[in-house]
Amino acid sequence: MAEDKEIQEGKIFAVIAYIGILCLLPLLLKKENKFALFHGKQGLVLFLGEVIFSFVGIIPILGWLIGFLGIVICGIFSIIGIVQALTGNYWKMPVVADLADKINI
Repeated sequence: MAEDKEIQEGKIFAVIAYIGILCLLPLLLKKENKFALFHGKQGLVLFLGEVIFSFVGIIPILGWLIGFLGIVICGIFSIIGIVQALTGNYWKMPVVADLADKINI
């Protein structure tokens, strides 16, 4: 099956997509692989979220709390994304997938 082959070929890039700035690798190197691109876009949204929450974390007290919780949530989503990529699933993360769908590459 063509889809199974595509998932197997894109799996390592799909996993890498959830490791910080490495999310750019599948977006740049595996544009033709739908599986890697799907996870790459979600990884990019998570990475941008982590950057934004890091900046919010600079603000004393409330910013620290929001920044910390945001980074923890992004980290949890990244771990779930890695597991889903390893199992070959197209898992749409809540909120993240909607933003990722708007990315045109």
